[in-house]
Amino acid sequence: MDFRKRDNVTVDCVVFALDANGLHVLLRNRTLNLYDDEFLEINDWVITGYYVFKSKTLEESADLIFKEITGVSNADKIQFRTYGNPSRIKSVKDLLWIRSRGVQAQSMAIGYYYALPLDVVSLKHDGFKWFKYQSLPELGFDHQKIVADAYEDLKKKIMTEPIIFNFLPVKFTLNDLQFAYESILDIKIDNRNFRKKSLGKPYIVPLNEKRKGVSKKPSKLYVFSKDVYNTVKEKDYIISV
Repeated sequence: MDFRKRDNVTVDCVVFALDANGLHVLLRNRTLNLYDDEFLEINDWVITGYYVFKSKTLEESADLIFKEITGVSNADKIQFRTYGNPSRIKSVKDLLWIRSRGVQAQSMAIGYYYALPLDVVSLKHDGFKWFKYQSLPELGFDHQKIVADAYEDLKKKIMTEPIIFNFLPVKFTLNDLQFAYESILDIKIDNRNFRKKSLGKPYIVPLNEKRKGVSKKPSKLYVFSKDVYNTVKEKDYIISV
């Protein structure tokens, strides 16, 4: 592998994950202290990303970063936007950070986002932390905008593409599915109507199993069939909510 990097092209990865507390975003702590009163101390948060290796495609670069941090392989990703404004890096802190890394201030970033259940992630390095989407700290660079853009794209695509199932375990209940929609769209959904619509989708396949080990009445389990979805794929909502 050629480890030379393109020091003006990055892949920036927004990692979305869902658990019982709602939608989360994975952030990396950015720190710099030059121990000189002339320079600001930096201690804030950014999304994860890195410069593209000359021997790797954009997609391969994104997957390398994602796997290195989360330990997860073969996760679906979506490229949602490219950022190339020559003045996108302009704050004193951001410019100081760039100088400390010896790379170019004018860079192009290709944005990807990932969607998965939070409990499948095992963070491999210190300095990473999950934040609820509604409670993000101030981010460095233009990452506040990148996360917001990724979130808006996610909200649109979960309505017409089967991305919502990436947030769920392989076997899920209809309550799990409803909770995923409610958490991502930040809405409340009528349970009876949602169940009726869900049960009408042939790619939401019932199993002869129920979830055990819970205090409530065991709930019927389902799986998402990608094969069935590809066969009956509609130009419509996955589930109209």
